[in-house]
Amino acid sequence: MLKKDIKFQIETQIKYQGYIDRQNKEIEQLTLVEEIKIPKSFIYDDVKGLSNEALMKLKEVNPINLGQASRISGVTPATVSILSIYIKKYNRAKSNNIYAD
Repeated sequence: MLKKDIKFQIETQIKYQGYIDRQNKEIEQLTLVEEIKIPKSFIYDDVKGLSNEALMKLKEVNPINLGQASRISGVTPATVSILSIYIKKYNRAKSNNIYAD
C-alpha cells in the first residue's frame, strides 16, 4: 500500500512540477514588483503608452509602489511593465542630476 502512495506522489509531483515552478516564478516577480517604489514626484503624464483609463486611475489613486498599482482595475500587466521602465529611467536621471551638481 505504501509503495502505491509513494508512486502516486512522485507521479503527481512530476506531472505538476512545471506548474509549480511557474507559480513560484510569478510569486518572486510579484515580490519584486512590491519593492519598486513610485517616487512622489513621478509624473504619470510623461509615461508614453498608458491607456487613458490607466492614466486616470493611477493619478487618482497615486499608488506608492508597483504592486499597489497592479491591483488597480484597468491597470494591466503591460501597464506595470511600462511604469517599471519609466520609474527606472526616472530614478537614473534623478541620481545623475544629483551627482552632476
